[in-house]
Amino acid sequence: MSTDHREDILSIADIAPAAVRAIVEAGLRLKHTPRSTALAGECLALIFEKPSLRTRVSFELAAQELGGACIVLRPDEIQMGKREAIRDIAAYLSRNVTVAALRVFSHTALQEFAAAATIPVINALSDREHPCQALADLMTVLEHKRTLAGIRLVYVGDGNNVCHSLLLAAGSTGMHMTVACPAGYEPDAAIVAQAQARGAAHGAVISVIHDPRAAAQGADVLYTDVWASMGQEAETEARRKVFAPFQVNRALVRGAAPDAIVLHCLPAHRGEEITDEVIDSPQSVVFDQAENRRHVQKAVLLYALGNLSVVQPVTRAGRA
Repeated sequence: MSTDHREDILSIADIAPAAVRAIVEAGLRLKHTPRSTALAGECLALIFEKPSLRTRVSFELAAQELGGACIVLRPDEIQMGKREAIRDIAAYLSRNVTVAALRVFSHTALQEFAAAATIPVINALSDREHPCQALADLMTVLEHKRTLAGIRLVYVGDGNNVCHSLLLAAGSTGMHMTVACPAGYEPDAAIVAQAQARGAAHGAVISVIHDPRAAAQGADVLYTDVWASMGQEAETEARRKVFAPFQVNRALVRGAAPDAIVLHCLPAHRGEEITDEVIDSPQSVVFDQAENRRHVQKAVLLYALGNLSVVQPVTRAGRA
């Protein structure tokens, strides 16, 4: 089985800014119309090198709720590039499923798979980007703030894959974004420049600074992530010391706008990058954000297969 239409999502940069907005708006609409037959006859292969609670649950349910099927391939079952060449796995799956989502260590492996596949390929996480997470983040901001353009998002912590995708997503939607991180832990300079170029075209200011309190002043959205990502366990203790001043706690939140919301992509290391007092507070929308992975991934699957129009038009309340 193969598809004539193909829209890979390896990076937010693969999606035109108008399409970023369309996916986010469609996700919001699908949250309120969760079941359909839009993916009837389609099958998603969900391939894991890294384990995940939210990625598996959200993608499996997304496929089910759109009437499609999902096959999960665990690390011990597939062993990409070890037991079998990546290009051979991609070629085989292209004859049996209609779309693949991969959660991998190396972005290069993802690119190699996509180059050999004849079906749409979705980045469900790599060391470079996490586009599905960023799309869910935008959906959550839109849901709570009713707009994206002009919103001021402050990301506090490591300039990692989540940060990279958020930068590109913010620049695509006119949302201002400031990254506050320790010196030496900045996001990739090329991605920052790409996000700034997108932002210049859509009225967004993208910046990187090293003072979390200055960054948080007046913020509409405060966002954080773990200080040491999967694969960086050996750096955990060193990073705790470096990142301690970048904790999202009550003092930092007090400097943001009174109606600011708090985001975290989970899993959270409570008491490290974020305190219990903040993550459990009324300003935290972390579990709305986690749920929204499922809904925006319905839109991602439809976009990848060229069928996003089935959830249009978007309601007035959902417009950015």
